[in-house]
Amino acid sequence: MVSTKANDCHTIGGFYGVDGKKLQRQFRDYLSEFKQWEKRPHAKEWLIFPENIGLYLSIDETALSKGELYTIITNKKAKGKKGSIVAIFSGTKVGPIIEQLLKISAKKRAKVKEITLDMANSMKTIAKQCFPKAVQVTDRFHVQKLALEALQDIRINHRWDTIDRENEQIKQARAKHGTFVPKEFSNGDTRKQLLARSRYLLYKAPSNWTENQSERSKILFAQYPDIKVAFDLVQGLRNIFNTATSIQTA
Repeated sequence: MVSTKANDCHTIGGFYGVDGKKLQRQFRDYLSEFKQWEKRPHAKEWLIFPENIGLYLSIDETALSKGELYTIITNKKAKGKKGSIVAIFSGTKVGPIIEQLLKISAKKRAKVKEITLDMANSMKTIAKQCFPKAVQVTDRFHVQKLALEALQDIRINHRWDTIDRENEQIKQARAKHGTFVPKEFSNGDTRKQLLARSRYLLYKAPSNWTENQSERSKILFAQYPDIKVAFDLVQGLRNIFNTATSIQTA
């Protein structure tokens, strides 16, 4: 199927004095043979390209349009270029996805050696039923994301406790017709600011911290040892993924 972009139609239309939108419609409805496309009846729901199946696949959820989720299976060897997409489905419901994937010949599906996925049970079910001989590998970025989210949850819980405590101190100061002045640490941060401003440094490796972030981290870890413990665990996990050469080494 021949395709083009809306902007291209407007540009070409401008050269020849033709309305861009009208040219786009003409191209879609007549020149591109879109109406005769055999996959058109179900294209909004699913598309499958069996010829793109390889030994190593990846399955994931992606928001493509207006926040709507799509399930996409790709051939990792193609590295995002031509022949990458094996299948794309509107939504994440397991049943309809499995139903369509099983229409691919069992011989082709059996060739898949490995499939990378996140930790969602739905993805595991799809992989198990449709690619039964493939080894399932959990995507490292999903694992690291969970660890980082857990680390940030600890920081956020401390921040809410600090906000509640500070609001109570402000209330008490007002009752006595006074003004509450929060204590500042050596870098000028109040406790509430320290917890808020530490968000980004916790995502980074210490080697990538700026001088200010390094100073802030020392204060943060001294005040909140549990954040330091969690941070070290996250860094340890990252180091395993970055340096391990085999499952045994990891």
